[in-house]
Amino acid sequence: MVNKDEFIKRLEKVLEYYGLSASAFADSIGVQRSSISHLLSGRNNPSLDFVLKILHQYPDVELYWLLNGKGNFPIKSAPNPNSKMVLDLGEEDQSTYSEKTPYEVPNTAVSGQKKPISRIVIFYKDGTFEEFKNDRE
Repeated sequence: MVNKDEFIKRLEKVLEYYGLSASAFADSIGVQRSSISHLLSGRNNPSLDFVLKILHQYPDVELYWLLNGKGNFPIKSAPNPNSKMVLDLGEEDQSTYSEKTPYEVPNTAVSGQKKPISRIVIFYKDGTFEEFKNDRE
């Protein structure tokens, strides 16, 4: 269960870090300004949708840090979606994949069909994850 008072403190740190007022923050994540006001006052609890909107708009915010204070904020080494990545294919030769960007990895290696990639989610053993979205579509 999320401690509401601690969540509010972390949300205030996010606002301070980005130099945003509550209303500017609400506008940036696409929620009503009153929603932020109600959250910051302790009247309402954060919804899953609200948390996901924060994570989508502000990639330096780590899920576990926001929810329970574990982890880092800002994320020390935020992934660059334009950086090179290697697709782990186990024992297969990876040389053909190491020079591709995340959106150029051929999904024929996985499904046998050519389809555009909309997002890639990487789950780590510590329970954290990273999401890469294809904003080019």
